[in-house]
Amino acid sequence: MLLLFLSLLAGACLSSLVQEKNPEYWRAQAQQTLHKALELQKLNTNVAKNVILFVGDGMGVTTVSAARILKGQLHHMPGEEFQLEMEKFPFLALSKTYNTNAQVPDSAGTATAFLCGVKSKKGTLGVSAAASRSQCNTTKGNEITSILRWAKDAGKSVGIVTTTRVNHATPSAAYAHSVDRTWYSDNEMPSEALGQGCKDIAHQLMHNIPDIEVVLGGGRKYMFPKGTPDVEYGNKEARGTRLDGQRLTDIWREKKPPNKNAYYVWNRRQLLKLDWNHVDFLLGLFEPKDMMYELNRNRWTDPSLTEMVEVAIKILRKNPEGFFLLVEGGRIDHGHHAGKAKQALHEVVEMDRAIARAGALTSSEDTLTVVTADHSHVFTLGGHAPRGNSIFGLAASLSDRDKKPFTSLLYGNGPGYKVVAGERENVLAVDYADKNYRAQAAVPLSKETHGSEDVPVFSKGPMAHLLHGVFEQNYIPHAMAYASCIGSNTDHCQPHS
Repeated sequence: MLLLFLSLLAGACLSSLVQEKNPEYWRAQAQQTLHKALELQKLNTNVAKNVILFVGDGMGVTTVSAARILKGQLHHMPGEEFQLEMEKFPFLALSKTYNTNAQVPDSAGTATAFLCGVKSKKGTLGVSAAASRSQCNTTKGNEITSILRWAKDAGKSVGIVTTTRVNHATPSAAYAHSVDRTWYSDNEMPSEALGQGCKDIAHQLMHNIPDIEVVLGGGRKYMFPKGTPDVEYGNKEARGTRLDGQRLTDIWREKKPPNKNAYYVWNRRQLLKLDWNHVDFLLGLFEPKDMMYELNRNRWTDPSLTEMVEVAIKILRKNPEGFFLLVEGGRIDHGHHAGKAKQALHEVVEMDRAIARAGALTSSEDTLTVVTADHSHVFTLGGHAPRGNSIFGLAASLSDRDKKPFTSLLYGNGPGYKVVAGERENVLAVDYADKNYRAQAAVPLSKETHGSEDVPVFSKGPMAHLLHGVFEQNYIPHAMAYASCIGSNTDHCQPHS
């Protein structure tokens, strides 16, 4: 039976490649694309009852292309011709990612842009460029609010789902005002900042917007007093970090109305056992720090991004006023920083599955869905590889300089730089298909860096056409707010009848 299945798959692949030799195949495909483009003349100008923003942290154009090939190959296709779910969206734009003080941005300044609608400095969250990084006394008066707050003020339900810790850069910009992205708990803050009254990001999650309906991700250790043993791991690094002695999960519960059902969960079984119809508030913290890479995930204890997104939507959509949901595929970025292209690309594939699930649970008639990245990476795909070559495979020929093979995926800098006996390492001496293989890099660094080129913005649903062309990254929440009639620009909105 297995042999029959594999032979059918091989036959389907071969049939597709044979079809491509016929010019009519490409003409028919182009006409189909043209038909879809003509359909876009019928613009969807409905009010977006719901808005979902997917952020692939570090998901530049090369990452999208490589993930497309990977996902196609996971479907037993050559890969290049495949379409990711996000690539099926009708509208595409490019976003300029620089921070006000950085040509190559970081995730804090970019998140502030695409969530708060204002460009700011590198390393700061939810504050304008008038604030200075790590200087607590520059916070007051420079706070800016996010589209999550605008949606909550409009009576919508709101949620945050991430594969990083919930107090990491991207999710934090939705609720926090911090001049330093690394102030995860008060343990990571300097005494001067504490003395001046600044609060850590985990504290702000519980207090700034206490009625966020759904928060799912990692970051358990920052919620408990210093030294508190973790519920899952026995190692010292997983223990609580807080100096103020507070158990923020208890404070989270205490802040909920007594007539509402609020649940704190820390594993997949608890999460999937909940009856969404009877959940008003949900806090899920599945790891002490960031969640595991998808390829490393414990299927018993840690939910997938797709599962978390499904849970969030089922809870949030109960509100007749609609919802705003922020979803971050945050470990794409971590994979790239480590030079581990395989980990990074599988994170994109999982986020794409989550995008598909969100699409199945909502309608483009009343839900605006936007998929973008905060920044890129110095990640390349090249080397004249033949059609259908494994995305993690070797380029077509040896280097004409050192006569050694090289992989199609490489980095401009990072930990993959390695010299053996005075020469570039021969990749045949290592397992370059391993999930933790560090792709070769041109410049040695302990961590690979971000890139500064524009990143894609895919959109579908009400007013998705507003996201077109090339624009500043801070435009994104203004367009989403206009589409959903929230925030300050609502003169075009019809009052409820």
